[in-house]
Amino acid sequence: MSREAAVTRAQASFDSGEFRETLARRVAMPTESQNPDRGPELLRYLTDEMVPELHALGFTTTLVENELASAPFVIAERIEDPALPTVLGYGHGDVIRGLDAEWDEGLSPWTITEIGDRWYGRGVVDNKGQHSINLAALAAVLETRGRLGFNAKYLIEMGEEVGSPGLHAICQSHRDELSADLLIASDGPRLSADRPTIFLGSRGGVTFDMWIDARDGGRHSGNWGGLLSNPAIQLSHAIAGLVGSTGQIRLPELVPTEVPAAVRRALLECDITQGEEGESIEPGWGEPGLSPSEKVFGWCNLEVLAFEAGNPKTPVNAIPPRAWARMQLRFVVGVDPQAVLPAIRRHLDRHGLSMVQLAGTRDHIFQATRLNPESPWVKWAASSIGRTTGRKPAILPNLGGSLPNDAFSDILGLPTIWVPHSYPGCSQHAPNEHLPTTIAREGLAMMAGLYWDLADDGPRLRQ
Repeated sequence: MSREAAVTRAQASFDSGEFRETLARRVAMPTESQNPDRGPELLRYLTDEMVPELHALGFTTTLVENELASAPFVIAERIEDPALPTVLGYGHGDVIRGLDAEWDEGLSPWTITEIGDRWYGRGVVDNKGQHSINLAALAAVLETRGRLGFNAKYLIEMGEEVGSPGLHAICQSHRDELSADLLIASDGPRLSADRPTIFLGSRGGVTFDMWIDARDGGRHSGNWGGLLSNPAIQLSHAIAGLVGSTGQIRLPELVPTEVPAAVRRALLECDITQGEEGESIEPGWGEPGLSPSEKVFGWCNLEVLAFEAGNPKTPVNAIPPRAWARMQLRFVVGVDPQAVLPAIRRHLDRHGLSMVQLAGTRDHIFQATRLNPESPWVKWAASSIGRTTGRKPAILPNLGGSLPNDAFSDILGLPTIWVPHSYPGCSQHAPNEHLPTTIAREGLAMMAGLYWDLADDGPRLRQ
């Protein structure tokens, strides 16, 4: 009974093909939460896959209906001793649409296909593969030690890809059932394929529309040009007032006052320009004076996701009557998301652009969260992963993208440790989603070591 034995057992589940078989069965379920016809598949993933595995690990489970969507939850717990530390795990079993016709020849989103050192299939990284790795690692520790040595709880949702409807309400109404000392979960990518990574929260997101309705129809550009306002020109200037030609945000309310010193220190060891994924970085883009890592993990960016005026596919000689843009601000802790649209409104009005209309999209805000990179829990997790892999992990104060981490950090009040089992080039949300087998096998080892160490070190850290 040893840590090394638990790690070896976790790796053996990969080497024997057992883990691949389990993941293939889960990938075969088309749990597309954006497709209203997939409601039965969302439920089946929980009842046929998650509940049996959790029961086999000694958890009791509760299936929770979702009042906001046909995306149910499972809450599970295994209490060995109330005096022991408790860890909460999380995952989501829903996936982005399969986009079947867009995958390369010979590949299917609903079948795991191995090519070289990659497994292809929808959900292999987002998120079926990631929570399957963590559950298999828990099993390895339990089988080796005969017990976990801590209490474990788990929350699986089936609506993350549509904005996690109901998740925050579930965390609020089931706070006692989900109470814990720490969240350990997996989603998103590593800093790079060969660098084990921990991230401690996520950037937030505010998505909004800007548009101008100038008149009821187009007007001949020769007869009316120079006499009538062009909403596309006006909207372009409105956007240019918010973000400059090199991507620098111009409105102070949309950025933090500074990058905290602890965040800067953590990011000194997180160079995203290294490796294959960093080759396409444009050094002159974004906030001046910041490193590439600080731009992504310590600052904000404002993007134009779509812009439309006239008929882009068949332009005609007419001044368009309308222009529209979908915008998105990715923001860090220190920016108030509720103040973003009012600040933009005041800015537009000050600059004579009151004709620009502004509105948030449905479910348009993800909150920003960040655990202090110098937290004892972070140092513990980094030490454990380094012991298993022989490599110092990257510590990201927050993910560059957005996750519903505030449900755990703000509502449940938990320190949050995320250990991703993917990499930036995994084609997440796109055709040809894939998981490198080296990351899967290493992930099983890392998590088995982490759970083993939690039993040894958790009582000290929770004090």
